[in-house]
Formats: sequence, structure tokens, C-alpha cells
Amino acid sequence: MSSFGGDGLIRLENVGLRYGMGPEVLRDLSFRIDRGTFQFLTGPSGAGKTSLMRLLFLSLKPTRGLMTVFGHDVTTLSRGTLPTLRRRIGVVFQDFRLLDHLTTYENVALPLRVMGKAEADYRTDVVELLGWVGLGDRLHVHPPVLSGGEKQRAAIARAVIGQPELLLADEPTGNVDPTLARRLLRLFQELHRLGTTVLVATHDIALMDQYDARRLVLNEGRMHIYD
Repeated sequence: MSSFGGDGLIRLENVGLRYGMGPEVLRDLSFRIDRGTFQFLTGPSGAGKTSLMRLLFLSLKPTRGLMTVFGHDVTTLSRGTLPTLRRRIGVVFQDFRLLDHLTTYENVALPLRVMGKAEADYRTDVVELLGWVGLGDRLHVHPPVLSGGEKQRAAIARAVIGQPELLLADEPTGNVDPTLARRLLRLFQELHRLGTTVLVATHDIALMDQYDARRLVLNEGRMHIYD
């Protein structure tokens, strides 16, 4: 089947990516991520997982090939269109990207504020979600005070609070213990049940083995798919 059949929320056809004049870090990628699916992205360190996640979040454009996100050809997107599309995506990066001048609560609430929602309408949801990820007693502290694992959980809460159409999570369980890792995956599954398309990048084979989900396996910049 062509990667451009079906209800492809994201579609790539012969996509390649390189940085500057260096070698391609992603090569000849042709696949789709259908709306409403839950999938894992895996592969060895240096395989290109983070580069692919950045591509899907629209912080990079393909060097070659065709890629569409929400039906838009990303190579022809104007700079003004990008923020609108990114607001439809929740993302958890390995470097967390929390704002140090905002409290944990304010960081998590930020996507809702950007949407123009009133605090009275979302405060309870933010507090409940922070309790769910184990940060109920860290609402009013700033990121420099948080541990790496706490920052990670705050970044996850921020990514899911707005129930995005697409969630991209890059190693979201890398700094937490197995019990909390399963709890966070349950959070992603609940978001998926509510309609969000979810892609989780991880190297944790044992964690993936607990779930019946499609695996996209990157190795040396090339994609192998296991349904």
C-alpha cells in the first residue's frame, strides 16, 4: 500500500534530512502515521529518532522528498503558518524546554493561556494533572529547583494538558522508575482514547513489549515498520 493511502495525519515519501553539508541523517523515509493511532519509534542511539521528531514537530524541514502534516506540504509552508500548526501538536523533548521564570503550574498551563482560555476554566485540570504525574507538591516552584525527573514530568503534563491532535514524546520515561513509566504510558493511552494520535520515541524494549502497538524502527537513518 502506498504511504499516501488511508487517513494519514503525517505522510512522508522518500524523505531525506541532512544538517548543512554533512551526510544524510535520515534517508528515504516513506511511511504514514494515521489519525487516531498509538505508535512507538525506536532504534539504537544515533539512529536519528530525535531528528525525526524535530521534523515531525516542524522545527526542521526535509532536505528532500515530500512530507505533509495535517494535510499541509511542509516544504511550502509560510513562516506565519507554522505556529498555528504547532499549537495542534503536544511535544516532549529530551531537554524539556521549560521556562525558568514560570512556576511548574504556570509552565503546564501555558498552552491553555496561549489558546486564550481563562484560568478559572483550567486551574482544576492543571492541578489534577500535576497530581497525577506526581508533582502535586511542586506547583509553585520554578524549574531550576526541580530534579531531572520532575522536569520531565512537568514537560509531559504541559504537552498533554490541551489534548492535542498529535502528541510527540521523545524518551518521555528516560528519567523515571518503571512504575512511574507505566503510569505515564497510561496517561498517553488515555489521551489516545480521547482521540489524540500518539508517537512515543523510546529505546526501552521491555516497556514497549507491554503494549500492542505498531513499532517504527530507525537504524542508520532508515525506517523499518513492524505492525
